[in-house]
Amino acid sequence: MSSSDVSDRDVIDPQAVLDGVPTGLWINGRSTPAADGATFEVYDPATEQSLTSVADAGVVDARSALDHAVAISDEWAATPARERGETLRRTFELLTDRADDIALLMTLELGRALPDSRAETKYGNEFLRWFAEEAVRVGGRFTQAPAGNGRILVAHQPVGPCLAITPWNFPLAMGTRKIAPALAAGNVMIVKPPRETPLTMLALAEAFAEAGLPPGVLSVLPTSSSGEVSTALITDDRIRKISFTGSTPVGRNLLGQAAERVQRTSMELGGNAPFLVFDDADVDAAVEGAFAAKMRNGGEACTAANRFLVQSGVAEEFTTKLVEKMSDVVMGPGYQDGVTLGPLVNADQRDKVAAAVEQAVSDGARVRLGGERPDGRGFFYPATVLDNVDPCAPVTREEIFGPVAVISTFDAEDDAIAAANSTEYGLAAYFYSRDLERCMRVASRLDSGMVGVNRGVISDAAAPFGGIKQSGIGREGGSEGIDEYLSVKYIALT
Repeated sequence: MSSSDVSDRDVIDPQAVLDGVPTGLWINGRSTPAADGATFEVYDPATEQSLTSVADAGVVDARSALDHAVAISDEWAATPARERGETLRRTFELLTDRADDIALLMTLELGRALPDSRAETKYGNEFLRWFAEEAVRVGGRFTQAPAGNGRILVAHQPVGPCLAITPWNFPLAMGTRKIAPALAAGNVMIVKPPRETPLTMLALAEAFAEAGLPPGVLSVLPTSSSGEVSTALITDDRIRKISFTGSTPVGRNLLGQAAERVQRTSMELGGNAPFLVFDDADVDAAVEGAFAAKMRNGGEACTAANRFLVQSGVAEEFTTKLVEKMSDVVMGPGYQDGVTLGPLVNADQRDKVAAAVEQAVSDGARVRLGGERPDGRGFFYPATVLDNVDPCAPVTREEIFGPVAVISTFDAEDDAIAAANSTEYGLAAYFYSRDLERCMRVASRLDSGMVGVNRGVISDAAAPFGGIKQSGIGREGGSEGIDEYLSVKYIALT
């Protein structure tokens, strides 16, 4: 692979990047084999060939990681906030220097196009910088009791050892968005990355160690036995906080387990984001926003626009222009020059997307672009646009998690709001309008934790990320993100 395929930097060698990543479990500040010596393979979704093998954690390894975490927990909590913040800042700087390598690594194990991986490298790294600054801003309050019989002191303290369970679709950002606030607040953390994309998290752990993070503060446990390892940790009373990003069914199960020990939880779960385009919208801007909201990460994002609801007066114009825009997508291995749409992460995900399109067509949807799974190796699915879709069709009820735009029409604003809110999910929503009063009205009426107004990309390290209804509990990022990792203590003084 030539350097022009992957970066403006003079030399990047994919194999060199892979060779430089630790492939053991990350426990007590170093890469180590699993206790039983087990490994599993990590595959390139573009070729279906193995990239490398990674240590496969079991219950014994999980308990070892927790032992080391607990042993260092009090010391890390007592470390001055400025010092904790500087460790995060040094890690940020290391990842900035290694941005090309990290981006290529994510593309190799996830499959997506390199431009998307570069964007995530910048976005994910920003959580380290943001929470490096938030570490020194953890406050409290001191007031006179209203009755005059004493004083009230409120302190915020680390919640205790944390478990983070991360998804495969954003291998770096889903780690930094959890690890950075936890460490900034003075907690230790164990991360269980997904089987599909463990390499980026291992590279991140190594960078933390190089930045001076004490051994034991952060552990990473790749595993092919996710349920067993997670359960072993959750059922240990020493774990006091669980942060999970993934599907709603799995989140419900984890909440049930956490309830047994009344553990703190943050749950960022499924989404079914509506994208509304009103007659008064700037259609060209709406198309650009729709493309960004749909095609970021090849559609494999919980915030991806899942349902396009377009007012009748601009429906055909919007659809035609979106088809033109998505027709320019270049599909292929994500690390090849000029590719803007890589494969999906695995065969199951590709087959799920293909089945959703086939069902929609059988229900009466019209294919305006794509819709046919290509032959050959790799888990590819083309950019696809469907219109003439019933707003209540099954394809509008489930997360597609792929490069498929599903378009329905509406006549009145109330109809659009009703359709947008007719889901158990409430993570993200988007809409385009040039009417300021409508913008304020619609934003307040959408049942969603996040709303993009005339914007197709809303994620920001400085903003609280999270949903309502069955899209989750808690927030990540922003000044609110560190609160998820702090306990409130009231001290009564005379």
